[in-house]
Parts: sequence; structure tokens; C-alpha cells
Amino acid sequence: MRRIVDIGFSVCAITILAPLFFVVAFLVWVRDGRPVLYSQKRAGLRGETFLIYKFRTMSRSAGTIGGPLTFRADARITRMGRFLRRYKLDEFPQLWNVLKGDMTIVGPRPEVLEWVARSMRWPREKLCR
Repeated sequence: MRRIVDIGFSVCAITILAPLFFVVAFLVWVRDGRPVLYSQKRAGLRGETFLIYKFRTMSRSAGTIGGPLTFRADARITRMGRFLRRYKLDEFPQLWNVLKGDMTIVGPRPEVLEWVARSMRWPREKLCR
């Protein structure tokens, strides 16, 4: 039943929000260049890895400049990226992950692989339910 709700919700949301997706993608492209989307391996249910998609909010060289964690005043976050993060617009492409079955609408947030690999207790407890 959960999977049916996820598919229905994500299809409806993608359909309704498609114009906004294109506007955000265009603005990211104009302001910050390509690529427009950012993908990262994350650990999902039972530690299975998948690529999570988001609109890019950081400079293209962010991965070589700093670590995997960001903070509010991180210099790697672009001006457009601050806006997208503030209103959670950077998260819209994750609806594709929900449609594919990588994520669910309601459930634990997929974690960065580095955190899971360091055997931190709280991500493992969350992901292995």
C-alpha cells in the first residue's frame, strides 16, 4: 500500500510541479552553469545505496574545496543555492527517487555513506528498521 501511495503522490507532484522544475533548472543553469542537478550516493533502507538527486546549490568545485558537511554560512553555497535551500526547492528532484522506489515520501532520510561507514549508531538504527 505504501508503494502505491508513493507512486501516486510522486506522479501527481512531478506533473503539477514540472513547470517549477523547469524554471528552477533554468535559473540554476543561468546563474551557476552546468550541471543543474547534483547526485550523491546515499544509504537507504537496510543500507542499500542509491543515487539521490537534488538541484545543485554549491559551486562546481565544492567537493574539492571542503568536506561532506555544510553549514549555513558555507562559502561553497551559491547565492541561488541559498534561496533553493531556504525554501527546500533543491529537494524537488528527489520525487524521481520516490517514483523509482529508492525513497519513500514518509520515512527515514537517506544518509551520506561516509556517516554510515563510520559505524555511527544512530544512522544504522534508523536505516535498518
